[in-house]
Amino acid sequence: MSRPDVVTFGGDGPPILLLHALMGRAATWWSVAPWLTRHGSVIGIDARGHGRSPHRGGQWRTPDFVADAAELVAGLGAPAVVIGHSMGGLHGIALAAQHPDLVRALVLEDVGVDLRGRTVDDWRALFDAWPVPFASMRHVRVFFGPAADYFSECVEERADGYHLVAGPHELVDIAAEWGEHAYWDLVDRVRCPVLAIEAEHTVMPAGQQAEIAARVPGGGTHLVVEGAGHLVHDSAPRTYQGAVEAFLSWVLHEDVEITGDRV
Repeated sequence: MSRPDVVTFGGDGPPILLLHALMGRAATWWSVAPWLTRHGSVIGIDARGHGRSPHRGGQWRTPDFVADAAELVAGLGAPAVVIGHSMGGLHGIALAAQHPDLVRALVLEDVGVDLRGRTVDDWRALFDAWPVPFASMRHVRVFFGPAADYFSECVEERADGYHLVAGPHELVDIAAEWGEHAYWDLVDRVRCPVLAIEAEHTVMPAGQQAEIAARVPGGGTHLVVEGAGHLVHDSAPRTYQGAVEAFLSWVLHEDVEITGDRV
């Protein structure tokens, strides 16, 4: 696919769509793409305000992101397995609820659907504290430590150093919506199978991800990955891979079943 905001990771078979988190971009999924391509044709999209998306400088809301994903999947010729991390998980829930014909199954990684009362002050303070621009890629990697592989995909070099590809003001504006709305009505409309993978050290409200799996009409499985942080697919890659591959094998009609509450 020749669109600048779409990354084609490879593979053949049923489409698998990857939706990234706030601050991220489709390229952050390269760490999982090699094994995901064994299960289907894997693509990712840069959300508005992120990566190479042509949509910049606007006040983007959940319906905007969902419309972009829906348009992309509609052009693939078959419903997709959607894998979303954090913000991408919320967009995946909304896509499955509003376009059930486009989503075959849903994998959610450390997602929240009711963050009412949380303000963007913490996000703003975080961005203000970062030493941007970073002088070099080494400075980026040292600053982000265990999350260096992820965040090295989220910066770009400019004349004065390395900056986040996504503008902090746009990021804060996107996050502001989450403190004002709950999305349980969308959860209650998801009719495809759902795997909810929660980090033991989650940044989301306690109990929400288990409730998502319990409430979805299509049936859900909730797994807590011990020792993992918010970036489960990077902080516990083997456990994440095992859970997702078992789920994919099941939803793609192979003779594999997953159950459980913790991994």
